[in-house]
Amino acid sequence: MAKEGYPFIFAFLIPSLICGVTLLWIPHPLVFGALGVFVFLTLFMLWFFRDPERVIPTDPKAVVAPADGKITRVIKVEPANPNSPTLVSIFMSPLDVHVNRAPINGTIREVTHTKGQFLNAMDDRASLLNEQNTITLTNGSLTIVMKQVAGFLARRCVFWKTPGETVVLGERVGLIKFSSRADLILPPEVEVTITPGERVYSGSTIIGRITS
Repeated sequence: MAKEGYPFIFAFLIPSLICGVTLLWIPHPLVFGALGVFVFLTLFMLWFFRDPERVIPTDPKAVVAPADGKITRVIKVEPANPNSPTLVSIFMSPLDVHVNRAPINGTIREVTHTKGQFLNAMDDRASLLNEQNTITLTNGSLTIVMKQVAGFLARRCVFWKTPGETVVLGERVGLIKFSSRADLILPPEVEVTITPGERVYSGSTIIGRITS
């Protein structure tokens, strides 16, 4: 369970307990209805903030998905440039695991928070206009940019690491609260092996391999 979920869980668990005790003394339909709503929301929060273990690839050249979800875009940032970086976008629904993981072994070189809008995460403009964290990771001469992008429901992107820290492939690094998206900007030294429409799982699905 992600620690950020506890305030949300208890915010609905406590009213659930109060309604349950109240029903013992006042068996009113409204109290029963309120109990049902609070129990549902408690269970949803438990589900949303789950943080399952993942099987991490052992290949040091692997690049893994930083988030659970559906691949919505795999495009060249500069289509006319054969050496252009590739943008990979992952849409995360409210039912997906929202804990983010490191896509490579490396060092956190920079973390930048940008305030912005809250467009639907499926909107192509979200990568540029929405509130987001931009994380630059380096591994030798290789540089990868990872973005945590807020969406219509997601209002907070949390990154747990700081510049200078090292991370290992598949390590937990952050969380996006409620539906949102994650972007990766991969240099030409990474051969992208994923296509739009595929489902991926953070820390375990290989989306590319370092060729240099």
